[in-house]
Amino acid sequence: MSKVGVLGTGTWGMALARLLSVYGKHEVICWSALPQEIDYFVATKRHPNLPGVPIPDEIEFTKSIDKAIVGMNVVLFAVPSVFVRSTANKAAPFLGDGQVVADCAKGIEEGTMMFLTQVIEDEVSKVCPGKKIRLVALSGPSHAEEVAVDIPTSIVSASKDIEAARTVQDIFMTGCLRVYTNSDITGVEMCGSLKNIIALAVGCSKGMGYGDNTTAALITRGMAEISALGVALGCDHQTFTGLAGIGDLIVTATSVHSRNNRCGMMVGKGIPVKKAIEKVGMVVEGINCLPAAMELSERFGIELPIISAVDKVVNHGAKPADMVDYLMGRDKTHEFGSN
Repeated sequence: MSKVGVLGTGTWGMALARLLSVYGKHEVICWSALPQEIDYFVATKRHPNLPGVPIPDEIEFTKSIDKAIVGMNVVLFAVPSVFVRSTANKAAPFLGDGQVVADCAKGIEEGTMMFLTQVIEDEVSKVCPGKKIRLVALSGPSHAEEVAVDIPTSIVSASKDIEAARTVQDIFMTGCLRVYTNSDITGVEMCGSLKNIIALAVGCSKGMGYGDNTTAALITRGMAEISALGVALGCDHQTFTGLAGIGDLIVTATSVHSRNNRCGMMVGKGIPVKKAIEKVGMVVEGINCLPAAMELSERFGIELPIISAVDKVVNHGAKPADMVDYLMGRDKTHEFGSN
């Protein structure tokens, strides 16, 4: 039995906490930056966004972040991308040298262009110079709503430190969650970040009344954009054909559980972006990731037509119909390269 501290009590953090407790029989302690959330979970043993899923009595909740970190075999960051740095700042003094830290949030920090494990490492090094932690990205096609009810799921534990990746693999592996290791952590985090933007595009096309042909085109060409940028960053091209790549893109772009898909669908139906985000009621990571995606596109000179079209709609007031015309009217080209 291992000890796991979960920082963040959203749907994904809670789904994984439940799985670790019920199937792994691990000791799990959950922390939230919002004390009222801890009070709610202790009192109800339910998560409002995971209806019908009881929280095991064995899971401990705490308002003190140190209790979810000190002595834990793995500390899991399960907060939205925009709160990863502030959470790392709070966690840094209590993290031990050599402690395994797994991040399951997906995104790129605006301004720094850092992936989220890099954000954690950067903040820890600022607060506690010289402290070394072992970072893992946990990613793949895994909606919390399905993991919480034991639907078979496969994900990836990615790290340059393969032993750290295996530690996370061993702890999280159960009869309903299969975990693979991958040493290309940058590629895995790239896929987990940008796939949300493509999911917005697919949702938008559905909202406009387009069908499966359009969905397939957006998913396929969307992954071509992601992989082109990833390879420019030095990622392994195989990552983009794996679970964290095409696997996660498929589920995010097509599932009813996808916040990005739902948000895009409303935008495609003519609902203003801000109103669509409000209606989703949870973080829409694809929108948060757009500024970083556009900056990386410019920095590396990689054209991202679909991602750029989404950015024009979300951040510059373009009409979705005009973006369809733009994408369909682009110059002819070869599918695999420029010849």
